Amino acid sequence: MNKLKSYYRQFHPIVWVLLSGTVLARGSAFATLPFLAIYLSRNLDLHPVLIGITIGISPLAGVIGGFIGGHLSDRFGRKPVMIGALLSISLVYFGFILADSPGWFIVLNALNGLSGAFFEPTSQALIADLTEKSRRMRAFSLRYTAINIGASVGPLLGAYLAVVSAKSAFVVTGMMYFLYVLVLASLMKKYKVGNPRKEQASKATIAGSIKVIGKDKALRYLVLGTVLINLGYSQIESNVPQYLESSIANGVFVYSVMLSINAAMVVALQMPISHFTERFKPMQVMMAGAVFLSLGMLAFSFVSGWYTALLAIILVTIGEILIFPSSSYMVDQLATDELRGTYFGAAQFRRIGHFIGPIAGGFLLKEAGGPVLFPIISLTVLGSILFFIQGNKVAFKTFAATIGK
Repeated sequence: MNKLKSYYRQFHPIVWVLLSGTVLARGSAFATLPFLAIYLSRNLDLHPVLIGITIGISPLAGVIGGFIGGHLSDRFGRKPVMIGALLSISLVYFGFILADSPGWFIVLNALNGLSGAFFEPTSQALIADLTEKSRRMRAFSLRYTAINIGASVGPLLGAYLAVVSAKSAFVVTGMMYFLYVLVLASLMKKYKVGNPRKEQASKATIAGSIKVIGKDKALRYLVLGTVLINLGYSQIESNVPQYLESSIANGVFVYSVMLSINAAMVVALQMPISHFTERFKPMQVMMAGAVFLSLGMLAFSFVSGWYTALLAIILVTIGEILIFPSSSYMVDQLATDELRGTYFGAAQFRRIGHFIGPIAGGFLLKEAGGPVLFPIISLTVLGSILFFIQGNKVAFKTFAATIGK
């Protein structure tokens, strides 16, 4: 019991609220978004490229929204940005219920991406605000684990709802995000967390923020590398389900099981792998992750049934475990205290990969098929290593100079 209390006390109560809310809200979202491509294909009979645009518009909106949201949270406080963003996400899912044309789905998914991009960097900045520096990598790993706890249940629920009533998934997700809003707002008020700080408002101007970040070469290399990573990883939610549905028996069910295995592996392995990789530099860990992700993408071109599909998702999972928490930790290490939200927001430019990936992948899938699509994606992901190598060199010089002062 004492060990449990000690483990709980290493993080602020609001951090635990963010982690718990992530499980519920993301679990609901994973019951919806991974099946959006299939829903649009079945119900609106859209071309794969238009489906790719509909899905990709969300991260594209997030590219701009992330920087603006992060900046606003530095200037006016974390609370108003986070609460407003969560409320907007809730309304988006209720809007999906009423949408009956491609145009509405594009608009709503764009708003979903914009709102999510306001919330994600701000919540990560708040976790860093409330956590000792030595424990932040662990906190980011726990956050990623929380996402995948929700993701381990969400796809199976989504597969069931897709058969029974696809729109009911939108209702469940909208309600979960609304509940998240109520609980988080109440506890932030109780602990007086995330309110505007006058000293921040005088420092964080958007012009100054752009100037500072524009000079940060390590952040630039990190973003460029993760653009290629996200371009590859975006295939999991856009073109992989379409490919599996058309190429193997029970493709939708296989895809659902794959997502759950992916999430369960992250939950089981994230913390042990995180402890092991703490002895290496973040970008070195990300290079190793890029290799595994590249191999996983390549394996999808050979999928002919259960065994090859599971091998592919296992390789992809190891890659993401190594890459994504390390990426958040790297941003935190590069950021200054007064511009932490802005840095996390600027890192959202990596979501360009999530916009390009579904569209380019959809075109290749339609015109050339999976055996051509996935090797090309595999090589693209592998190219991220070149940026991580340069970023590692620049970051090492920066950290060494900081320690020497």
